[in-house]
Amino acid sequence: MTSAQPSTTTPSARVAILTVDDDPSVSRAVARDLRRRYGKDYRIVRAESGQQALDTLKEMKLRGDQVAALLADHRMPQMDGIQFLEKAMDIYPKARRVLLTAYADTQAAITAINVVDLDYYLLKPWDPPEEKFYPVIDNELDQWKRSDHTPRPQTKLVTTRWSARCSEVKDFLARNQIPFRTYLSDDAEGERLLAAAGVTADQLPVVITADGQVLVEPTDSELAQQVGLTTTPAEEFYDIIVVGAGPAGLGAAVYGASEGLRTVLIERLATGGQAGQSSRIENYLGFPDGVTGAQLTERARRQALKFGAEMITTRDACAVEVNGSARTVRFADGGSVDAHTVILATGVSYRKLAAPGLDEFTGRGVYYGSALSEAPGCKGQDVYIVGGANSAGQAAVYFARYARTVTMLIRGESLTASMSHYLIKQIEDIENITVRTRTEVVAGHGTDHLESLTLLDNRTGETEEVLTGSLFVFIGAAPRTDWLDGVAVRDARGFVLAGTDLVIGGERPTNWEPDRDPYLLESSVPGVFVAGDVRANSVKRVASAVGEGALAVTLVHRYLETR
Repeated sequence: MTSAQPSTTTPSARVAILTVDDDPSVSRAVARDLRRRYGKDYRIVRAESGQQALDTLKEMKLRGDQVAALLADHRMPQMDGIQFLEKAMDIYPKARRVLLTAYADTQAAITAINVVDLDYYLLKPWDPPEEKFYPVIDNELDQWKRSDHTPRPQTKLVTTRWSARCSEVKDFLARNQIPFRTYLSDDAEGERLLAAAGVTADQLPVVITADGQVLVEPTDSELAQQVGLTTTPAEEFYDIIVVGAGPAGLGAAVYGASEGLRTVLIERLATGGQAGQSSRIENYLGFPDGVTGAQLTERARRQALKFGAEMITTRDACAVEVNGSARTVRFADGGSVDAHTVILATGVSYRKLAAPGLDEFTGRGVYYGSALSEAPGCKGQDVYIVGGANSAGQAAVYFARYARTVTMLIRGESLTASMSHYLIKQIEDIENITVRTRTEVVAGHGTDHLESLTLLDNRTGETEEVLTGSLFVFIGAAPRTDWLDGVAVRDARGFVLAGTDLVIGGERPTNWEPDRDPYLLESSVPGVFVAGDVRANSVKRVASAVGEGALAVTLVHRYLETR
């Protein structure tokens, strides 16, 4: 690998443009054109393979260098340009990404957009560069300059392996996309951090923010405020309050804000909901190579913010009230916010597994949902997963990368009744995943954490004890709607009824005032709409939830125009 020397006019500048191409002559030509135009202000770095470029980027990261743009040839052996850019994103997520190819390859462009959020797709050759090359690079560098690319020190989390609260804090940081590093309290570095903070190992978790603030056993709200999340609405009155930041809530926020409605999104934990915890979503329209739940929801979050939506975290909605033409959402901490309309998009939670000995190990070996932040700690272990729907299958595929074995436990005869065909085929092809049918967990055992499970074979009636420290549970959906008692009409399972489901035998809901039937997604409270999994009879899919969020905004317009 060769590189241009930093410009003598700006010797302290460490901002680089990196180009990688496996053809040495082409690589030199690209570097030459870049140096000719940008050599005075940028360091031009050249590599001749994806791995060489990654090694260079890691060295630059350690030195504290900044990288403004990455230019990668598409068709390289061992590691193509898209694969390189995907790995490079983890090192320099703010660098502008440009894919180079010798001919028009539409599929490569689509793949790159989906996988690495490509900024530009450039055809070679680009003679004359003044017309076909430099304008593109000029624009990408301008975009980089306008973005916030200041290196951010990581938040530090000092924890212990078997603590429910430590697990919750780790999950909170991970799901809110806060860069952090975990230190065990009994490791040398963890002990040094605790000593420097002046706290002891019985006061965990301890969070040390990027700016050096020490938080001892923080609440979610305290943690959110210190790591830069917004916890208080900026206004007193909005057009729309969206409660819940899963796919339906994010869809509503994007469409509401983009259409000029003053929109605030209220979330008690983190954006994404259950979908945000998914390790890979492969059947969402427009992402043929799949996308992680975190990537999808992070893009949606940025999109909503771009259009002007506000996002409020760690506020738990506990009531909805009608105050004249206003709708009031009250929070568990005593605060409230008002708007013309409300969209309920609170999604669902996984039901608890009713087996003796499991409740006491929640967060200490027993986890509800993916808990992807726990995956590295499962390296070389035997992991058990309860559930047979897509979320359980996606988790099994993900944990199989780390664990020695992954065992799926389902009550039914096979996965076909509840899981997508593509996911079943993936599971069948992974050697360290086993599916045990007609099997359930009947007890958990351990001291300070889960150590073993008792399994029941429903065909034979025989039980078996297996050793494991990790159980992940995905058993059905339970809506969090108790706070709507006496307000919105719900079905027997707690899902919110809306639209035609409320009109029974031609009769509208009790206390319904408007001289019309409820709109399609309108609850029994006029101006309060429901979208996504929390709605009764909804389709439990990410795409349908996003669609309902968008549709709810259309109905909000209709409501505001006719009230």
